[in-house]
This record gives sequence, C-alpha cells and structure tokens, in this order.
Amino acid sequence: MAEKLKITLVKSTIGAVPKNRKTVEALGLNKIGKTVEMPDNKAVRGMIQNVRHLVKVEEI
Repeated sequence: MAEKLKITLVKSTIGAVPKNRKTVEALGLNKIGKTVEMPDNKAVRGMIQNVRHLVKVEEI
C-alpha cells in the first residue's frame, strides 16, 4: 500500500444520495476539481469505495 492517497472530486454530488454527499464532505472535498491528500488506511479506503463513482484516486 502507498503511504498517501491523492483524492480528487471529478463529479458533482448534486444528484447523489445524501450518505454519499456526507462521505465526500468528510473526505474534505467540496468543489469539483478539489484535491486532498489522505493517509492510506482502511477507513479512508472504505470511504473511497462508497463514492468511487464521484472521485479519482492516485497513490503517492
């Protein structure tokens, strides 16, 4: 596993399920194109798995 993950919001959360909106917000993403770096652990991987259709993930 990589040490960090670079997560970018690539699709809007307007039509998303409220649970997915809150997950994206918890990841620190609020605008399309915004990128955050998060540690690579099981909690973050699980959050990404729930919103994989809205984000792009790169290993750093």
